[in-house]
Amino acid sequence: MIRYILFLLVLSNINSYSQDIFAEKKNFTRQDSLRGSITKERIWWDLNYYHLDIKVDPEKKYIEGYNTVKYEVLEEKQVMQIDLQQPLKITQVIEEGKKIKFKREGNAYFIYLKKRQSSGDVNEIKISYGGNPKVAVRAPWDGGFSWDNDEKGNHFIATSCQGLGASVWWPNKDHMYDEVDSMLISVNIPNNLVNVSNGRLREITYPDDKTATYHWFVSNPINNYGVNVNIGDYIKFSEVYEGEKGDLDIDYYVLRYNEEKAKIHFQDVPKMFDAFEYWFGPYPFYEDSYKLVEVPYLGMEHQSSITYGNKYLKGYLGRDPSDTGWGLKFDFIIIHESGHEWFANNITYIDIADMWVHEGFTAYSENLFLDYHYGKQAGADYTIGTRKGIQNDKPIIGPYDVNKNGSKDMYSKGANLLHTVRQITNNDELWRKTLRGLNEKFYHKTVSSTQVEEFISESIGIDLKYVFNQYLRDVRIPTFEYKIDENGLYYRWSNSIDNFDMPLDIVLNGEKTRLFPKNKWREYKTKVNTIETDKNFYIETKKKVSK
Repeated sequence: MIRYILFLLVLSNINSYSQDIFAEKKNFTRQDSLRGSITKERIWWDLNYYHLDIKVDPEKKYIEGYNTVKYEVLEEKQVMQIDLQQPLKITQVIEEGKKIKFKREGNAYFIYLKKRQSSGDVNEIKISYGGNPKVAVRAPWDGGFSWDNDEKGNHFIATSCQGLGASVWWPNKDHMYDEVDSMLISVNIPNNLVNVSNGRLREITYPDDKTATYHWFVSNPINNYGVNVNIGDYIKFSEVYEGEKGDLDIDYYVLRYNEEKAKIHFQDVPKMFDAFEYWFGPYPFYEDSYKLVEVPYLGMEHQSSITYGNKYLKGYLGRDPSDTGWGLKFDFIIIHESGHEWFANNITYIDIADMWVHEGFTAYSENLFLDYHYGKQAGADYTIGTRKGIQNDKPIIGPYDVNKNGSKDMYSKGANLLHTVRQITNNDELWRKTLRGLNEKFYHKTVSSTQVEEFISESIGIDLKYVFNQYLRDVRIPTFEYKIDENGLYYRWSNSIDNFDMPLDIVLNGEKTRLFPKNKWREYKTKVNTIETDKNFYIETKKKVSK
């Protein structure tokens, strides 16, 4: 949970360089600001606990219920912002057994509390709501509720809402900076179906002869979009993984007719844990277990409830994103979405402008999975192979405070940035220590990109400020220019930001050599017979003809 002082420290550290100079220019609305900024109606209270209790009617595609919000008062204010997206509506708010007033402004609701809010008090309100939630158009990218049917005609339903926001289907404080400490999720559904949500199943109750209510408890902090509902004709099988922190319960929920197929295909899961606990440290949610849940869309990183829809194929729906062959050695969705347990669910961006902290690191985790199981060259070749999809259309980091992410290059370009930093580090054990250190330092915290960047620089002992600014906040790929004459090698960085500073490994006359190019020409006095730049650095190379 982020406390008030930490809010201010984090906000002051967010690098305005990206927003003021390089970020996409766009006119944003007040609704964008209400959704994307830490408003005065949000900052004065700190989330402690949610109890989300809803009934899902598959036939009517309708949901209704309530969310009990428990919070600590940080400042003595009386107006609270809660978010819920249309067409859903808040119907009433209860404080200490009495209805209180609220006002809607678009997708933001302002609740006027009657009880005096004294600093340090822990209070709660109960928010009732209902309606037909937004139907996902292309889940998980354009999310909401996915109302589908399996091959047997049974209802097959799931939620997804990253970016769009959890308020698309339940009322909450819909900003990433404040994660709730714990949460109970109660979902009432037809009793011929099964609901799977986050955390551990506490109990199943039967309020009548037609429905069942599944009660799932999350004991760790969880971000809003990580909360999910999955409903289907599920069958469960399980195993125990012997991990760094002891026994980890792993549960698989798949459609009944896919059970035998899944038991074979899901063998990538323990292999994933072997690699990621080695590189990133212990799985961050032992208390809540790990689940892999089949859904009617591709998949998503819902905390401790990873959703899966890759059709039991290796690669990305049977394709290799790198065209190297290495991408067909694993199921992309199992590895990528599970990697988010460390980078997204453990370490969570404070603002979606810094979404690369989720996607860049997790795209890079695919490299490290291959590295662990097939060798360092396999991981490198895979990541280098994904460069072909990089557009360099706009900066990876987007504008802050308006719920807007940057370029989709955050995946492959983010991974190649990190692969480049590994080369700069030039010490694989130190690099591993740095990745594990990130997950320890920012354990269950929300962070800015700047905090992550500064931690990496400090950990490896090299100032990477210009490297991160170049790859995250500019669209140009730096070019290593060189020319050769009888006196030796002349080299510099071009197509780069001012004062760009990044070492580069080359093979000079058959021997590995590290150069330190700047924007101005530098000289290396030696006879040059052959020269080749290290392809693990994400750069362009240009030879100039000497005059």
